[in-house]
Amino acid sequence: MGKASVFSGQGAQYVGMGKDLAAADGAVLSLFDRANGVLGFDLKTLCFEGPIEALTQSNVCQPAIFVVSVACLRAYQARFPEARFDLTAGLSLGEWTALHAAGVLGFDETLRVLEARGRFMQEACGAREGGMVSIMGATAEQLDTLCGATGVTQANINSESQVVLSGAKAGIADAVRLAGEMKLKAVPLAVAGAFHSSLMAPAREKLTDFLKAVPFGTPRMTVLSNVTGQPHPADGEAIKALMLRQVTESVRLLDCVRTARAAGVCDFTEFGPGKVLSGLIKRIDKQFAVANVQDVPSLDALTRPA
Repeated sequence: MGKASVFSGQGAQYVGMGKDLAAADGAVLSLFDRANGVLGFDLKTLCFEGPIEALTQSNVCQPAIFVVSVACLRAYQARFPEARFDLTAGLSLGEWTALHAAGVLGFDETLRVLEARGRFMQEACGAREGGMVSIMGATAEQLDTLCGATGVTQANINSESQVVLSGAKAGIADAVRLAGEMKLKAVPLAVAGAFHSSLMAPAREKLTDFLKAVPFGTPRMTVLSNVTGQPHPADGEAIKALMLRQVTESVRLLDCVRTARAAGVCDFTEFGPGKVLSGLIKRIDKQFAVANVQDVPSLDALTRPA
């Protein structure tokens, strides 16, 4: 049975994340100190002590979740040095963590990219109001109707029963109303803007310029692409192109999980704050073995490599 490591996306942050792991392991603590030096601000204190308002800002949240996710992976590897993964993936910003885990980008480089990515996305949110809504139990035809009538797009295809729509604020309001008329459950999300939609085009353009000076290496293991749901190519520039597309295009988690399953993977371990990704994967197939490492208790709960 194949094994995959998967990494948390934005929205999973909480005050105190990573604190107990850092207290238990000096090597983990050094990751936070290193991040402070690279970023030029006190990310460690924001993760450990908050406030949540500052931690939630995209240019803080994205590098913060990355560092905590890497810390969780390092703590796991120290506990289970024999553990190996056959492939890796992540949800939105978590895909950058997966690329780091596969050796495509170094720790410092990924931190700088995610601070810039988060800042550019926050600026795009400020330029034009947008939002996101989770739709439950819709058919493909119903989703097409919702998007066609309101101008929103499918941002996150999380499972056969859950898709997140993204777009202009008025379009999201129309989608919520129309979903109600169609007897569908619609849950508006508490997000800053319309992520993974055309409203993020300014962020994609700025990130394109930023990444010109950032070399991407060849992955040491299979990394699944959010955009295609298939493995990333071996070429660094091709990976970079897909990661730029990811800013404005759909995150196809369902396709990624199906690709992993076709490759023989039935065992997933999520690294990072929260259990959102673990829950989504379990929803796709209840037969999957799913574990999460986000703190000392969750690590201690694993009596063997997950």
